[in-house]
Amino acid sequence: MLSLALHAALAMVAVAMALTVYRLLRGPDPADRILALDTLSINAIALLLLGGMLLSGTVLFEAALLIAMTGFVSTAALCRYLLRGDVIG
Repeated sequence: MLSLALHAALAMVAVAMALTVYRLLRGPDPADRILALDTLSINAIALLLLGGMLLSGTVLFEAALLIAMTGFVSTAALCRYLLRGDVIG
């Protein structure tokens, strides 16, 4: 039963990622694209966590942690660049 639920959740996250990529490509302004990138990183984390649960491996959990850290930093840097025009300073 758990395997069925994990497969269903993987399919739902894959659909969410596809819709997010659509928003990333069609976003009318840069703020929408940055938000889509942040959402895409969260969906990638969810996909890795579900895959790690399904495969009973620990490597995917570590990869999800790395994506979470880089996703947060990149979103903050892109927002700062969008608002100020530079990242450092």
